[in-house]
Amino acid sequence: MERVLDFLSKHRNVVLATVEDGKPKVRVLQIMKQERTTFYFATSKEKAVCKQLQQNPYVEFIALDEEVSVRVAAKAFFDVSDDMAKEIYGNNPVLHRFHNNYRSIAYFGLSAEKIDFYDLSTTPVTFQSILLT
Repeated sequence: MERVLDFLSKHRNVVLATVEDGKPKVRVLQIMKQERTTFYFATSKEKAVCKQLQQNPYVEFIALDEEVSVRVAAKAFFDVSDDMAKEIYGNNPVLHRFHNNYRSIAYFGLSAEKIDFYDLSTTPVTFQSILLT
């Protein structure tokens, strides 16, 4: 488990999949903060991803690097504390380029329910599935 969490802490750009009108929608987002198996993100309140998560909070994201990938199945939540929002905004300068203050951003968390780890560089291939719920 620690190897997987360490990988995710070092690979913050992930591809997040949601659903809209029964069809998959994917986009690249950056993990803004990680607390073990809870991952925090920030995006514009007007983006479709916010509405998609409110309609269906179950998502998957994947992080990859060369021959290693980690897929996370998670449930989204929007009740991110004001202190957490300030911390995320303060520690991620990229947000300052798009938003004048931390309150203009939608913050959400993803609580991991299952994590799959793949390492194709090993023989045999390494696969580890971790069920968290």
